[in-house]
Amino acid sequence: MSKKIVLLPGDGIGVEVVREAEKIISFISEQYGVEITTETHLVGGASLDAHDIPVKDEVIEACKKADAVLLGAVGGPKWDDYPPEKRPEKALLRLRKELGLYNNLRPVMVFSSLKDASPLRPEVVDGVDLLVVRELTGGLYFGQPKGISEENGEEVGVDTMRYTVSEIERITIAAFEAAQKRRKKVTSVDKANILASSQLWRKTVNRIAKEYPDVELEHMLVDNCAMQLLRNPGQFDVILTENMFGDILSDEAAMLTGSIGMLPSASLGDGTGMYEPVHGSAPDIAGKDIANPLATLASVALMFRYSLNHEKAATAIESAISKVLNAGFNCKDMSRHARQVLSTSEMGDKILATMKASS
Repeated sequence: MSKKIVLLPGDGIGVEVVREAEKIISFISEQYGVEITTETHLVGGASLDAHDIPVKDEVIEACKKADAVLLGAVGGPKWDDYPPEKRPEKALLRLRKELGLYNNLRPVMVFSSLKDASPLRPEVVDGVDLLVVRELTGGLYFGQPKGISEENGEEVGVDTMRYTVSEIERITIAAFEAAQKRRKKVTSVDKANILASSQLWRKTVNRIAKEYPDVELEHMLVDNCAMQLLRNPGQFDVILTENMFGDILSDEAAMLTGSIGMLPSASLGDGTGMYEPVHGSAPDIAGKDIANPLATLASVALMFRYSLNHEKAATAIESAISKVLNAGFNCKDMSRHARQVLSTSEMGDKILATMKASS
């Protein structure tokens, strides 16, 4: 089996956490006899600095030809004053669009050893294991018309929340199929009491749900969902929602674990899958070897599961992460709840050593 992975470290701590991921990928290649080749490209602010563009056409083409893409993070205050078309985040949006990545999976699981790390009471987050299924290529982030213009002597900013039935159908199917492999419950989140796009969303979800009689469906308004994630997060199994709502809710859900540095994500669809940690580029700690690489390493596990079809490797990574956390090791962002605080590189080495010991 021969596989090709494109690495896009990006900006800030993205470079550091992807470096740790390379250690794990190399070990799996040797341990399981998988021929894996990697190539690294610039993206985001790094690409702007080198090429004056957030992502080059050649990088997009390389990603399309790969079996999987691993992204670190993009952005930072250095590029905040760039025009909209040259913001680092444009690279991320273009990658999602051109790779056809409409399905974003963000698993949120509270490890028993870290339930005291959550800002919520331990009894509230104990046993939380949910999956946010976020539509990734529609809604306000991509709808047209969009932009800033002048009307009656003043500037007006316009964004359009737009969804087609086919866009809603495919993400709904993904959510129900995911629920069938979990606890068989889907919570569809919208704002159907106000938004026309949400009314179409709810109508379409109801129709698709009839094809999955074994899965329970409930509808929840987005503001109520934000509250329920804090009040009783254990009630959720699969949360299905549109692009912007999912962006906000998944970050809120991430904090149930105590740190956004703990959560991975997978973006799937018509083309090459892309995997990335939920956290940003964190320029304030970049280069200090203190960033938590666990979200990136967990993203590598998802990559082996969904794109490289190697469940054994995925399970080995996730098992090593769990063992290391249960043994009391963590990084600076979780220092209050760690027996020993490790640097970025030390954590990568610890996960690697644990995997070797278990092989």
